[in-house]
Amino acid sequence: MGLMSKILGEGGSSRQTEDYVELHADDFDLGSEEAERQVRIARIGNKQDVIEIKDAVYDGDIVVADITRHSTQDRTMEQISDELKRVVNEVGGDIVQKDDDQLLITPAGVAISRERLGQ
Repeated sequence: MGLMSKILGEGGSSRQTEDYVELHADDFDLGSEEAERQVRIARIGNKQDVIEIKDAVYDGDIVVADITRHSTQDRTMEQISDELKRVVNEVGGDIVQKDDDQLLITPAGVAISRERLGQ
């Protein structure tokens, strides 16, 4: 079996859970140096959660925020999105909503492509 067959599967067969290996950060030597930027994971449950996201973006971090607790038509979500858009405009970053469940928010110097890979 060739490498591409291993990656893509043969004959269109679907992958099973046991085909994947869970990776843990403790298994890797990440070095002692602090990264200049981090990708931060957040969950937006209420307006208070936005404060930490704003701080992270001001600090230069990228944030992936779970918004599944809100409908995209929810007035609270509209206010949260507007507030995050203001932050992104202030720092020169970018923001995009991925499907109905995530916001991607970046600081200055990081743009988000609106095209999916492989299309």
